[in-house]
Amino acid sequence: MKWLELFSVAGTTLVSALTVVVLYSLGVRLTAIAGDTRSPAPSWTRPLAYTCFAVCAAAILFGLYLIIPYFHHK
Repeated sequence: MKWLELFSVAGTTLVSALTVVVLYSLGVRLTAIAGDTRSPAPSWTRPLAYTCFAVCAAAILFGLYLIIPYFHHK
């Protein structure tokens, strides 16, 4: 068994999963800050939240592209 490749894939998976979770959580938090009626929020919070969601969606779509073999055959 090639242990180095196994650890490489496991590390990449862990980093990718953590990145997607952190970006999604940040997007949810920024959306909550932007929607708070008690205090005015900076104008950049909602676009940054949508950007976080878009990066999450792009990462998920890229992962699906890598997993599904139909997209790779010519």
